[in-house]
Amino acid sequence: MEDPLKRIRSVADYQFGKGVGVKFFPENVKIEYSKRTGRIRYVFLDGKRLATLRPTDGLFSLSITGAKRIAETANFAKCFVTVKNGVSKFIAEGGDVFAAHVMRANDEIRPKDEVIIVNESGEVLAVGRAVLSGEEMKAFKNGVAVKVRRGSLEES
Repeated sequence: MEDPLKRIRSVADYQFGKGVGVKFFPENVKIEYSKRTGRIRYVFLDGKRLATLRPTDGLFSLSITGAKRIAETANFAKCFVTVKNGVSKFIAEGGDVFAAHVMRANDEIRPKDEVIIVNESGEVLAVGRAVLSGEEMKAFKNGVAVKVRRGSLEES
C-alpha cells in the first residue's frame, strides 16, 4: 500500500514545482477518500479544504485557503500570475483575468494549468485555470488569460 501523503506531495511537486509538496501538505493533513471509488478526493488542514484531487486528470484544484498556503510557504512555485493592483477587486470577486492586466506570469505555465492569481503585493486574489501559456499572457494585449474558478472575496 502506497503512502497517501507521499502521493499527494509528489502530485503537488509535479503540478506546482519541485519542493512544493512538502511545504503545502504538512504531516497533519487530513485526506478524505471518495466513497464510491476509494480514491483520494480532498485534502484538509485544520478543517479547511486545501485542494481537491480531480478524478479527470489526477491533478489538484486549489481552494483559496490552499492557494494562500502555497503563496506563504512555497513562493517559488511555478503557478503564479501577477496582475495590476487596479483590477484586484474585480478578480477577487471572481472576474476572469485578461491578458492586458497581467504583469508577470511564470514561463512554465501552460494552458489548462491550475494557477494562483496575486496582486502586486503578492496577496492571493483568486484561483483558476490558465487559458494561455505564461509567455502568451505577458505578450498578448487582449483576451482572457485565466478563467477564474473562485475569487478570494467569494469564499470569505
